[in-house]
Formats: sequence, structure tokens, C-alpha cells
Amino acid sequence: MNSAHATNFSTEFWPDPAAMRAEVSHIARGVLAGAAPQIDEGRYPLDIMGSLGAAGAFSPHLDAFGARFDLALEAMHEVSRSCGATGFLTWCQDVCGLYLEQSGNPALTARLVDHAMGRRFGGTGLSNPVKALAGIEPMLLRARKVKGGYLVNGSLPWVSHIGAGQYCGAMAAVEGDDGKRSHEIMFLIDFDGCIELKPCPEFSGMEGTSTWRIPLSDYFVGEDAMIADPARPFIARIRAPFILLQVGMATGVIAGAIDSMRDVEPALGHVNCFLQDRPDEIQAELDELTGRVAKLVAAPYDGGKDYLMDVIDARAQGGELALRAAQSAMLHQGARGYLRSAAPQRRMREAQFIAIVTPAIKHLRFELDRLMREETPQ
Repeated sequence: MNSAHATNFSTEFWPDPAAMRAEVSHIARGVLAGAAPQIDEGRYPLDIMGSLGAAGAFSPHLDAFGARFDLALEAMHEVSRSCGATGFLTWCQDVCGLYLEQSGNPALTARLVDHAMGRRFGGTGLSNPVKALAGIEPMLLRARKVKGGYLVNGSLPWVSHIGAGQYCGAMAAVEGDDGKRSHEIMFLIDFDGCIELKPCPEFSGMEGTSTWRIPLSDYFVGEDAMIADPARPFIARIRAPFILLQVGMATGVIAGAIDSMRDVEPALGHVNCFLQDRPDEIQAELDELTGRVAKLVAAPYDGGKDYLMDVIDARAQGGELALRAAQSAMLHQGARGYLRSAAPQRRMREAQFIAIVTPAIKHLRFELDRLMREETPQ
């Protein structure tokens, strides 16, 4: 399928940037900040996500709503500053919106407004395929061509932001009768009661992301659910936006860590001044990162190798800085930051998640090395 842009809905559905910023900030610093400890422990905040969608947080990066990746990253930054788990859910929602829109499939683009406005929700489901296409692990879903579509079998672990009445993207390797793989397809899975989601082992945090294992047995994928056939050209197109949007999670967690450092300056500044990674130092590095990203968002679909390498490097820089910032906030706050419910303690887990979520820092560095050597994964 070729990429196609949906009708421009911006004037009817999308608030102006100033209104969006103000409302997202109000939600993030109010109800979301208060709920963050509960979300870390398991509350799935669909009510808050719905409010963020109505405010325009999930719309700006979409072509139909103005293609403003800068505004999408600002919204994700503000959400992640208060709650990294909800920032991750925002990224999932944003990327699933890309799938729907860039599919060019009328049956999927027809869902775009409800999705962008937070009236319906969907996840990404590409953790395994992204690693599989890089040659890191095998593709876990298999598809067989049948009349009218494909039958898919396999089990997909660690898929977030899904539940009854929701959906996610997925990819499967197409096998012929001889067992040989010809290509991959990408499609939308609807959780309408025919799939029993299986629980995953408990995370150390970020438990409110509604993360499940998806078992598929002869699951039928028809034309109405097809995102891309073949999938690789589609993945090549959305790969940079997929990675670039994740930087908003990192910058938000970094900013939240800086907030925690500054909170204790009046009481502990006289001893915290002996620590490394002080708030002004982390802020300077964050400013440099956001400056890099401000240039990258101008051309999110740039297909060049140099651009992709810059996006990957910025994403890796964000993950590494989030780890340093979260640890520094923990040290700046001392025992009060070590409380189970304390923001610095939660941000340690959020930063670790940013460092390992696909593509993890090691995966990003792996891809940079491959691109520098111009190798193609088998």
C-alpha cells in the first residue's frame, strides 16, 4: 500500500498551539502529577489519556493535523515531566496514529480522528519486529496467505497500551507452503473479545502501561486491517519518526529530575554543591539536546542515512542523559528521594525504562555501528 494523507481535520478538531500547550500543562501538572505514584504501581490512566487527547496532545505530528512534530514532542515532554509511564503511553498513542494515517488504508484512516482525540486507544506492537529486522532476534509472528487475507499465528510479548476495545499494530513474516519466508506484513490487531490477553511478569515500575502478551491462533487479517503489504518499505518510512518521538519521553523525565534537584536547593544546596551533575549542568545538556531535536523535527520523514544516524544518536543521548539526571536527583534529595513514593525514586525506574525500551541504548548503538559500516541485516 502507498502512503496517503487523511483529510485535513485541524481547523475542526485541533486547538491552536497555545491552547494545547496550556491545557496539556494543566493536566500534566495537576491530576497527572497527583496520580503518578499510583500509575507507577498499576493504575492504567485511560481517563487522563482521554483528557490529554481532547486537549490535542496526540494530534500535532499527524499530517492531517499540521505535521507539527515539535508540538507533539512538547506535549510528550510535559506529560513525561510529571509521569514517565503516561509519557510512554503518549508515545504509543502517537505512533499508532502514524500507523493509521501512513497506511493509506481508508478503513484505518477513518479511525484517525477518534484516535487522535483520545476517544479510542492503540499501542505499537513493534518491539519484536524492530529487533527482528535488525537481526537481533527472530520474528515471532508468522502469516500464511489465504483467500481474502492472511492467517497469523504466534505469540507477541510485552505489548503496551492495549486492552478490551483497543488495538495495536503488529508485524508477521509471511511463509509459503514450503516454510520459506517471502516478506512481512504489518497489520492492526483489534481486541474485540476474540483474543485473550495474557499477563506479563511484573515490572519493577511503569506497571500502569497495560502491558500484555498477545497469543494469536489462526487470527484472520483482512484488507481492512492491513497497514502495509509488504511491510519493509513502510517501516523504512516511519523508522525515523518512530525513534524521534521517543525523545519527548527522555527530555520530560530529565526535566522532572532537574525539578527534584532544584526543590531541595534551599535546604541542601550547601552540601549538594559537592555533587557532580548539578541541575545547571544537566539543564545545559538538556538544552543542547532539545536544540538538536528542534532541527531534526523539521524533516521527520527524511530518508537519508545521515539524518537517521542523527535521530538515533539524539535518542541515545536522551536515554543516557535521563539515567544520569535521575541518579543525580536521587543523590540530591537523599533519604527523602529514596522513599518508595518519592518522585526521584520513580524517575530512576522511568529512566531505566527509557534506556531499555525498544530501541534500547545498546540497540541504538548497534544500529549506528551498522549504518557507519553500511551493512544490511539479513
